[in-house]
Amino acid sequence: MLALEKLLSLGYRCVARNYRCALGEVDLVAKDGETLVFVEIKTRGRSLEYAKSAVTDRKKRQLSKVALAYMKANNCCNVKSRFDVVAVRVSGGAKEIEVVKNAFDLAY
Repeated sequence: MLALEKLLSLGYRCVARNYRCALGEVDLVAKDGETLVFVEIKTRGRSLEYAKSAVTDRKKRQLSKVALAYMKANNCCNVKSRFDVVAVRVSGGAKEIEVVKNAFDLAY
């Protein structure tokens, strides 16, 4: 997984992949230092901007609900957290990856 490799190279530690609950799913839960990070990965063939724009307001609300459920279930409600988006562009043999830290605020 290109996105995970990129995050690991930036010092993130993977906590959970494809975390699912009754409210939905988040692609990755990771730690960046002491910050708990909920990561949405979007892969597109057109451009990185197109990939980033795929995280709609509806998706932000859904990710926010899942993040809150994760934090409650794992007794980490008082931990600093944020939402990151990893945009991946794959076209032919070319690959581009951009990590957008703190991509959006809690939307619920």
